[in-house]
Amino acid sequence: MARKKPLVVVTRRLPDKIETRMRELFDARLNVDDVPMSQAALAEAMATADVLVPALCDRIDARVIEAAGPNFKLIANFGNGVDHIDVAAATARGITITNTPGVLTEDTADMTMALILAVPRRLSEGAALVTAGDGQWPGWSPTWMLGHRIWGKRLGIIGMGRIGQAVARRAKAFGLQIHYHNRHPLPAQIEEELEATYWDSLDQMLARMDILSVNCPHTPGTYHLLSARRLKLVRPDAYIVNTARGEVIDEHALIRMIEAGDIAGAGLDVFEREPAVSPKLLKLARTGKVVLLPHMGSATVEARIDTGEKVIVNIRAFMDDHRPPDRVLPNML
Repeated sequence: MARKKPLVVVTRRLPDKIETRMRELFDARLNVDDVPMSQAALAEAMATADVLVPALCDRIDARVIEAAGPNFKLIANFGNGVDHIDVAAATARGITITNTPGVLTEDTADMTMALILAVPRRLSEGAALVTAGDGQWPGWSPTWMLGHRIWGKRLGIIGMGRIGQAVARRAKAFGLQIHYHNRHPLPAQIEEELEATYWDSLDQMLARMDILSVNCPHTPGTYHLLSARRLKLVRPDAYIVNTARGEVIDEHALIRMIEAGDIAGAGLDVFEREPAVSPKLLKLARTGKVVLLPHMGSATVEARIDTGEKVIVNIRAFMDDHRPPDRVLPNML
């Protein structure tokens, strides 16, 4: 007899290619309307399914995990970050968790570099003036819309994993001097390749950089890593770019300091309470001091397909009684 296909609940709409393959391989329940599932709906899915495929917008907390039925065995996350999943609670229930590392690296690094360029050079402010029409752009002038060059500036990268290193390679090509803070220094060969300077003290690095890029994951240890105290160490002519997670920065403190002129500006693709965006940030965006994007750092067709394919590999490996290649354990966080 053919083996029964596992019941796999997918919480959000995925690329057609991935959904079609999931229907072929599994008893896949798809979210064709792409409406976010409530906590009650997530709990119901875990009570009846074998596998759940959530995304970062789904909060898989201890209460949802408690609802897991006797057949539920795997949370195959669609994405790399698992800060929306209570990994400890799931592990205690004997539930395996997987993620999709590596597939978002180059796209997120591209977007980081775009923001590193956009904020000092006032790109969004200039684009808004052109598209506003009504004579808002008076024509070229030697002293109009002046920004700051990035060539020769010091870039401090917070978190030198895959994405941080990819950002460093791009930034080096633009003539930036690479500095970084990480839990551990990189191997000497990689440091030499990137011409990167390691700082074991984040505080000391913050005080010396022209641009700061946040590229670390959100964990209990990195929540408000850039706290109000640390943000006060940042130079008033420096810029901050965040394409990681909004919770890594104390957003209220950042807003206050930009408003006061204590930090020059910021480029943010993520927010502390997204999808809600602070009205104060929106006001700052209208002044050109910040560039705001709707969490689109990894939003490419290629990245979404690669992510879905990794999800499928993890599910198939697990269901074939093999160790999934991208298993997440509490001690990894």
